[in-house]
Amino acid sequence: MRPLLRRLTVAVAAGALVAPAAPAVAAPKSVVPEIAWGSCGAELPAFQCATVEVPTDYDRPHGPTTTIALTRLPATDPARKLGTLFTNPGGPGGSGVDFVQQSGQAAYQPEVRARFDILGFDPRGVGRSDPVTCFPTAAEEAAAFADEPPYPVTAAEERAYTALSLKLAIGCRTTSPDRLAHYSTANVARDMDLLRQAVGDDKLSYVGYSYGTYLGATYARLFPDKIRAFVLDGTLSPEWYSGSDGDRRPIGDRLRQGDGAVETFEQFLAECAKAGPDRCSLAGLGDPKTVAESTFERLKTNPVVLTLPDGSTLTVTYQLAVQVSFFSLYEPAGWPALADLLAELATASATKARAKSAVRAPEVLVQWNRRKEEYPSIGTALQPCVEAKHSGRPLAYPRYADAADKRAPHFGRMRLWLGQPCEFMGVRDHDAFLGPWKLSTRTPVMVIGTRYDPATPYQATRPYADLYRNAHLVTVEGYGHTVLGKSTCADTLITTYLTTLKAPADGSTCTQDRKPFDPPPAKVKLFQGPGL
Repeated sequence: MRPLLRRLTVAVAAGALVAPAAPAVAAPKSVVPEIAWGSCGAELPAFQCATVEVPTDYDRPHGPTTTIALTRLPATDPARKLGTLFTNPGGPGGSGVDFVQQSGQAAYQPEVRARFDILGFDPRGVGRSDPVTCFPTAAEEAAAFADEPPYPVTAAEERAYTALSLKLAIGCRTTSPDRLAHYSTANVARDMDLLRQAVGDDKLSYVGYSYGTYLGATYARLFPDKIRAFVLDGTLSPEWYSGSDGDRRPIGDRLRQGDGAVETFEQFLAECAKAGPDRCSLAGLGDPKTVAESTFERLKTNPVVLTLPDGSTLTVTYQLAVQVSFFSLYEPAGWPALADLLAELATASATKARAKSAVRAPEVLVQWNRRKEEYPSIGTALQPCVEAKHSGRPLAYPRYADAADKRAPHFGRMRLWLGQPCEFMGVRDHDAFLGPWKLSTRTPVMVIGTRYDPATPYQATRPYADLYRNAHLVTVEGYGHTVLGKSTCADTLITTYLTTLKAPADGSTCTQDRKPFDPPPAKVKLFQGPGL
């Protein structure tokens, strides 16, 4: 590493090694905001929108404020309304407003829609809620990342990526230091409790997905007597995320997403083989596992250039192929498209593609290319930087990455690098809560885990449930990240629990409605935001 970069990394990282303050005690009472619901615009007639002001620092409840954007889908049977159902789609960095507006009408069964207002809010620092930004303009941020791979593989790429992580950390610290300093999940939980009071509910009804389960655990720790019903789907281990168990590996490694992805990718390949060439194009080229592995290896030295519908080209490197594969595993309904992509990459000739620009990009890559423009700043996903514990060894990431790749080929290395900017950030929210995680609420809660989940591995599900005194675990035998749009059985259990407070028997199981390579059903658009 160049001497100047080494001096800068040591200086910046030093700030990140300061131990966080002790867990916050109860803050002085804050003023409950009044919500003035209004129109969301002519294109969203079914929804209402509003913004409220909440304390930026709950130790100074009458000091500066942070704007929180929220939306609601009103109950269809107001006379039988039970209250408001709060939601969080995950992330960190997922927009609750987008989730409810895009998926609220499809994600819940009619009885839930009848009995609850469905509410989504953008957590502080995210989307429309005073977002954390790391560059002065969106154009400057785009330029900074324009020529960088999704994650590094070679030594030269590792050096460049480390320099970019440092640049990003410095940019976040100089552009949004005030927002970063109060960005923790604990403060989001405090915001949610103020919003609960603002809508007039004595206790909170909540559905949290992925990172939203970490928010749920944090809320349960801070407000154990304010829970009416909790549905926690796709569990993120609080110990793994926060580092409270003493594991000092990088957060991208200790979340075990590489392991979950390898397990799920193996299921993808096995299901493809069972489906055969008629339903899985990759199986038409031979054993899917052999073809996929050889394709990944070839892409390391021979990227493929694909032509997009608008005539532009996209160079598919090894890293991009692995990254797209990882996120495509979230939705088994999209596995045929992933198979098409891998089959195209397996058969395409990089030299012919460069010469003729004639290889058409499969739809999964076209959609992926569009989705990159939806997020206002990478800073909105850097919440772990200000609350989780980190390795303190940013220059050791290449060694960590080699170990992760050995344990979880392809995917371990990819997920390992996501935490490196946090190593340089040097900003802590001292009101964050990092444990202990034994939760005292006596309210029955519903915990859901999918057997093969790439982002929140199933192995965390029972330990997460055991943090609660009265958790009822439901296992969905299937694939993908969370049960959204995948299991009528699970949806029915959720509906019964939310509307009657009758939790399913602990240890219940459900199946998914369709196999990954079954003929596609009618399209239902469900939210897919950023996620861990």
